[in-house]
Amino acid sequence: MSSHTASQRYLSSRGGSYDFSFEEVVLKGLASDGGLFIPEEIPTLPDEWASKWKDLSFQDLAFQIFSLYISPAEIPSDDLRDIIRRSYSTFRATDITPTVTLDAKKNVHLLELFHGPTFAFKDVALQFLGNLFEYFLVRKNEGKTGREREHLTVIGATSGDTGSAAIYGLRGKKDVSVFIMHPHGKVSPIQEAQMTTVMDANVHNLAVDGTFDDCQDFVKALFADPEINKTHRLAAVNSINWARILAQITYFFHAYFALIKNDAFFPASAVRFVVPTGNFGDILAGFFAKRMGLPAEKLVIATNENDILHRFWESGKYEKKPVHGKQAEGGIPEDGVKAHESGVKETLSPAMDILVSSNFERLLWFLSYDVYSTNSDAVSQRRSQAGDHVRGWLNDLKSNGGFTVDRQILEAAQADFASYRVSDDETIETIKYVFAAESSKGYVLDPHSAIGIAAALRSAEVSKPPSTHHIALATAHPAKFANAVELALPEQKEYFQEKILPAEFKGLEDKPRRVSLVQRSEGWQGVRKVVIEEVEAERRAAERGAH
Repeated sequence: MSSHTASQRYLSSRGGSYDFSFEEVVLKGLASDGGLFIPEEIPTLPDEWASKWKDLSFQDLAFQIFSLYISPAEIPSDDLRDIIRRSYSTFRATDITPTVTLDAKKNVHLLELFHGPTFAFKDVALQFLGNLFEYFLVRKNEGKTGREREHLTVIGATSGDTGSAAIYGLRGKKDVSVFIMHPHGKVSPIQEAQMTTVMDANVHNLAVDGTFDDCQDFVKALFADPEINKTHRLAAVNSINWARILAQITYFFHAYFALIKNDAFFPASAVRFVVPTGNFGDILAGFFAKRMGLPAEKLVIATNENDILHRFWESGKYEKKPVHGKQAEGGIPEDGVKAHESGVKETLSPAMDILVSSNFERLLWFLSYDVYSTNSDAVSQRRSQAGDHVRGWLNDLKSNGGFTVDRQILEAAQADFASYRVSDDETIETIKYVFAAESSKGYVLDPHSAIGIAAALRSAEVSKPPSTHHIALATAHPAKFANAVELALPEQKEYFQEKILPAEFKGLEDKPRRVSLVQRSEGWQGVRKVVIEEVEAERRAAERGAH
């Protein structure tokens, strides 16, 4: 780990691409070898960072952190400050991501990440990413007209929250078309309404008759397709985009400072961050924060019954399907979790109903780099060896449905992370418990945040107060998943309507919608056809408007 140099460069987790700039990795999204971009070096924090940064606003803290990864030669400091200011001016909380204490005796806190325009943690990253896309395009298109103008075609898959956050980050932006695929009928009604009621001409919703993993596969196929890449500049909004991870690093530092500034909790000798995770992006940002030097004792993974990550941390096996006959703790809950033919179980926390965590390979790269090479090897050799290992594992995942890492890799993973799996029953119990508890009376958790709190309470049994504090991440507003909240708190309908439901959601489901249905059988080629037609129509309309 060297300290930050002015020109941070990026490489692919699979070893095939090196020496990219920040702008290139943001606009490309995915490396041409199918890998994900990572910084060549994780920067170390400046001296005295804790005293210098402790009292900074969220925006100023973001500026300090982003500046370690983005060279001022690429984005001048004043421009970066302006992009950050605009990105967080849309948030309802002055603190952007406030931390609240749910249980002072057990030292369990909640980092509220849902104060952005779409009431989900993805806003923290996607408001920033939308403004970055716009900034780079404005710069590229200076003085260009008509067909010379660069046009960005943003393609994403969503299990609910990414879609609306991306749409709200990109709606109405010039020279950008956004296509979001969601699994038809498998996102919550509010999430679906948030996406499909946006009428801006550059926003296109595609409801895919399949699972989230099908949508994700279509996205990856489009990025790998030479034909559309020749004619269109594709960009990614999923957490495969490095800028998403970068933006999320800020709130780990912000929450840490919120804790140590509070006299009642200082000194906190150990802090554990608990992250409900499906795609591994949010907790990966915590890993970068920890590697930079944030004193987090452990990062705690909280999964639902789609527990590929939990099983990996238990066994070192990363397998799409659990061994036949092994069910989640306590078997299938009474409501009979429906297992889709793809192996994804539908749970009360749909944003985490994911078979494969696409960000996990970024962590695998760092584990390989640390474990399989020695400091005496040349850095370039260490990097390419790490890429080779990752490529091998992912090929096994593709051809055999899984892979097993050796003990050293598993131990390295366990050094930074712990993991818990939380069932639907426990999710409901946790929502009830927090609502009724003396210390958090009336606080309503959404089901994903409840998974985080359930894991935090279990972790607090092992790593006890007073020395350990747990900060669990609240990833969405409870009104986005009202059905789970109603299951847990059936008598509280009125309280929910009056006290919890945001004004923005009232009447949302009755607004007109715009969405196209895509049959899974049409495959990604069907999606490609829609994308090409719609982008062409938009560009023609823009040309007519310009004359």
